[in-house]
Amino acid sequence: MRAVPVAITIAGSDSGGGAGIEADLKTFMALGVHGAVAITSVTAQNTYEVTMIHDLPPEIVAEQIRVVYRDTGIDAGKTGMLSNKEIIHAVAETVEELGFPLVVDPVMVAKSGARLLREDAIDALIRELLPRAVLVTPNIPEAEILSGMRINGLEDMMEAARTIVEKHGAEAAVVKGGHLGGSESVDVLYYRGRHYYFKAERIETKNTHGTGCSFSAAITALLAKNYGLVEAVGKAKEFITTAIKYSLPIGRGHGPVNPAAWIWIPAEKYRVLSLLEEAVRMFLGIPGANNLVPEVGTNIVYSLPALYARTVRDVAGVEGRITRGINRPVVHGMIRFGASSHMARLVLAAQRYDPRIRAAANIRYDERLVERAREKGYSICYVDRRVEPMDVKKVEGSSIPWILGEAVKETGRVPDIIYDHGDYAREPMIRVLGEDPVKVVEIIRSLAG
Repeated sequence: MRAVPVAITIAGSDSGGGAGIEADLKTFMALGVHGAVAITSVTAQNTYEVTMIHDLPPEIVAEQIRVVYRDTGIDAGKTGMLSNKEIIHAVAETVEELGFPLVVDPVMVAKSGARLLREDAIDALIRELLPRAVLVTPNIPEAEILSGMRINGLEDMMEAARTIVEKHGAEAAVVKGGHLGGSESVDVLYYRGRHYYFKAERIETKNTHGTGCSFSAAITALLAKNYGLVEAVGKAKEFITTAIKYSLPIGRGHGPVNPAAWIWIPAEKYRVLSLLEEAVRMFLGIPGANNLVPEVGTNIVYSLPALYARTVRDVAGVEGRITRGINRPVVHGMIRFGASSHMARLVLAAQRYDPRIRAAANIRYDERLVERAREKGYSICYVDRRVEPMDVKKVEGSSIPWILGEAVKETGRVPDIIYDHGDYAREPMIRVLGEDPVKVVEIIRSLAG
């Protein structure tokens, strides 16, 4: 096995970057394999329409595959858009000649509804390519065409997967259940006489462009890394669920899934914890920092980027908060995700207005600190907590988003500093917001003098 596995995608190019070879290469990269390409067609498309398709000559498609194989080798490959029967024939012959394992994604219709496989090419796909596939990955409409049966539920999916394998000669078939309803999305794999089921939460979003491409590419990448077929399908299911959950809300139609989320989230978590640790050290080093800590304690929080920050578990803070000590503040626990409730909610609320805001800290109210903030030109807002509606006060966790909302109404933006004089059983407080925790602590240090 090579130190860097090589996977190839034999598919069309999506000018919008959401599907086709663009989605496949993102997936290969995210899963740690080198991605090579054999472009079959060039499409002019975006999130809601395909306006033009230009097919490349079959001999160029085949030659792209051969030259890659001669140089780096190919550990696994996949097909996507194979627009006509001549391209299908050339790909089938080349795969037979070179002998690498092939995943066939029988792409027939784009998310926008445009046909990507001509009617006369379906027979060529079935006769020439499916018998050479280690796995076929149809969605339900595609599985209906390949199996010749209607699919209305799980049992039909099982039968369709078995039919595709036994009738057309593929080694395995996975029928994807994304088109069926229900709270779960279930895929059915038929392999060596057995059915396997892969379940995941159904994510309600219109941004699913490139789902099939990324799923089949993930399986291909894992096969290139020497995973077994069943394990590869299961891991790819986890991968595509993450890509859909954090899909990109861009464009006027179906936004693309986000294969990079698989590596971005762990990388951002490491960066968040590292920078927050630095910010806490900076806070402890502020002269007179003990006098900045309110009775309820201080917390400094830092969230994942807005695209990935959904709940308080996506915001890191100081466990047990920072409290006053004899001579200096005391940190009571670890820096971890989910450690904060109130300040985490403040950041999450701020991101609804300005996704750049990812950090916040609270310090003791002191009018001198507020005056210094005015002198230094920070954006400041006072919120009167005495007028907080009773129905907000009654709901745990609602007060902080209300405070943020009032501040935005007053200033037209998320201010650098929000302060209040408190209310019954509520301590007066200054809250500082910013793009990262180091910048937040730098603001606090400038106020402390």
